[in-house]
Amino acid sequence: MTDAREIELKFLCEPHDLDKILAASPPGADETRELVSVYFDTTAGDLRAKGVSLRVRHSGERRLQTVKRGAGLSREEHEAEIVGDRPDPLVGPLKKLLSSRGVRALKPVFEVRVKRRQRLFHHGAATVELALDEGDVRAGRRSSPISEVELELKSGDPAALYAAARDLAGAAPLYLSFDSKATQGEALLAGTLLKARHSAPIVLPRRATAADAFQATARQALAQIAANAALLREAQGAEAVHQLRVGVRRLRSALSTFSPLFASREAKSLKSELAWLAKSCDAARNLEVFATETIAPAPPATPGLAALSKAVEGALAKGLASAAQAASSERFRRLMIDAAAWIETGPWRETRRKAREEPVADFAARRLGKRLRKVLKAGADLAELDDEGRHHLRIAAKKLRYSADALGGPFPSRAVGGFARRLKGLQDELGALNDLATAGPLVAGLRLTPDAALAAGELLGALEARKPRLIARAAKAFGKLADTEPFWRG
Repeated sequence: MTDAREIELKFLCEPHDLDKILAASPPGADETRELVSVYFDTTAGDLRAKGVSLRVRHSGERRLQTVKRGAGLSREEHEAEIVGDRPDPLVGPLKKLLSSRGVRALKPVFEVRVKRRQRLFHHGAATVELALDEGDVRAGRRSSPISEVELELKSGDPAALYAAARDLAGAAPLYLSFDSKATQGEALLAGTLLKARHSAPIVLPRRATAADAFQATARQALAQIAANAALLREAQGAEAVHQLRVGVRRLRSALSTFSPLFASREAKSLKSELAWLAKSCDAARNLEVFATETIAPAPPATPGLAALSKAVEGALAKGLASAAQAASSERFRRLMIDAAAWIETGPWRETRRKAREEPVADFAARRLGKRLRKVLKAGADLAELDDEGRHHLRIAAKKLRYSADALGGPFPSRAVGGFARRLKGLQDELGALNDLATAGPLVAGLRLTPDAALAAGELLGALEARKPRLIARAAKAFGKLADTEPFWRG
């Protein structure tokens, strides 16, 4: 049995490009195998809930049982050869993860069949294993194709994986992916393969440091960006654009929240590229909000409404295509590799030791306190603020919320949840006011026929009439937040 930490990068790649990747890789020992991997879990999904995958891989007459746990570049991996097609509960950590009843309840939930072409090569002083997988994942009558490139570090510096990835990315498009085959199988089972990826709660290890919290937050944000970009390339959905933007904002917020951990120049390029990606999605998101929040609720008899709706739909289609183009570009692919490389192996991990190793609860109290003070100062005279002032308040509130999501782990969940609800209430009201402020410029940028312009004018007038009521609601929400005891002071 082998117990180790798997250090691996995974990329999505078109099937017709796999040969190009193999041809571009350094020479080495090659092997081709047909692999069938059967994944097991209980009906209740007990292993999935723990972030664990369990598989029995068939390769000829051999049966290899593997348990994986973790996220990011490095994952915990336990492997052992077994006898038979079912998991052996006496091997590896399985008996510690499940009760005796849970072990007996294990059943096959999906399987992955791939043709794997494998090459072991040297990159500098490191040894890297390249795997090209082509096949599918099957769950009952459902199936989904798999075409992936994996780079696993066998020995040497993890930075070599990113260097190898950059080299191979010149041969064919490689899209960084954080979804394991287990994740794909679970999504296939749940019917969520073509659904936008939302952010998930950030789980921190015991005695987490500020550096642990940063990496966990940044990894999750990058995974959210990658998953929604993949969906956007395939389906061009408005929700995928929205969630991609959320992932970008969360990563940019993390770079700001955890800035004491690294020199500002280190993250400068990454911040710039993230700003480009967000901007590429702005038009699609703003038009989708206008279509759903303003046009859809309007009385159908509004003169010119159909013409306005058609104009917005056309502009939205162009905005979605533009966002998908950005998510398909070489610039995006390079951004994702560079961001992951910096998060996992960047120079920041060797500097500012005191800040990196500070207990996350202490770090959180200081940084969240600073964020809250900015919000309270920016909203002190909320009812008197202009559109720009409310926009700055909204951004400050959003940064506080993302920071609270990243740093709330060590604190009582009830207190964190109560504070988050008050903060979200303020965000929602400020968001509605921001939609009003952006509606005018958005409409002005459209080429409207006279009847469509008439409808737009009427709708904008109705929006403006709502403004005093929305400002009053935002002021009330701000007051509730100001009266809420911050969870980090408890």
